[in-house]
Amino acid sequence: MSKRLKLIGISVVALIAIASVGFYAWTRMASYPAFPEAVALAEQAQSERGWYVFEPDGEPSAGFIFYPGGLVDPAAYAPLMQRLSDGGVLAIIVPMPLELAVFGQGRASDVIEAYPAVGTWVIGGHSLGGAMAAEYLKAHPEQIDGVAFLASYPADSTDLSSLSAKVVSIYGTEDGVAGEVFKQSLSRLPDGTALEAIDGGNHAQFGNYGPQKGDGVATVSRDEQQRLTADAILKLVKALE
Repeated sequence: MSKRLKLIGISVVALIAIASVGFYAWTRMASYPAFPEAVALAEQAQSERGWYVFEPDGEPSAGFIFYPGGLVDPAAYAPLMQRLSDGGVLAIIVPMPLELAVFGQGRASDVIEAYPAVGTWVIGGHSLGGAMAAEYLKAHPEQIDGVAFLASYPADSTDLSSLSAKVVSIYGTEDGVAGEVFKQSLSRLPDGTALEAIDGGNHAQFGNYGPQKGDGVATVSRDEQQRLTADAILKLVKALE
């Protein structure tokens, strides 16, 4: 190899390293940390595998695998998952590499394998997490019975309309991040998909973290938005029984 080719190779490696470091630094600076009370709740539920596992009293009616929103601390969704657990569902938050579900969309398989006694599985996610949950369903339709989108929808290239899974799409009317694309996404979802609008809800209040760039101002409390969200997911689970 000539000296020139060696220099080119070294330069390419150096550029990749610089870009990787820069990308990592960006994910840390742009992240949304969870509120302290959510962190405390999540820590009580953290498993040896790093998942946040919220177990109900008695045998669960279903398992719910949750993919967090992009760059959002997964602990931020602990209060919402606790509501599902109180409703009889085994709810599991799956942290993602760099807090971006695009790098871990297949992780639901590990959860399903870890709980063989659970017969009904619902997958869901917030924002980017929901889009990646859709990709998991597309690749593993036999593993999933239901899907819950929170301020989310499948990508334009992802058509789930022929699948048998039951779906609920939940969004806030004041969502300033995802816009008004939820009704449009119904054509890519199975017939009978429920569209649940939370009057006054916004994008960020599905989790317990601070304001999100570009989001609308909520006119309903965070607690109420999450209560209505949990009710919609539990309704989906009930329909699967």
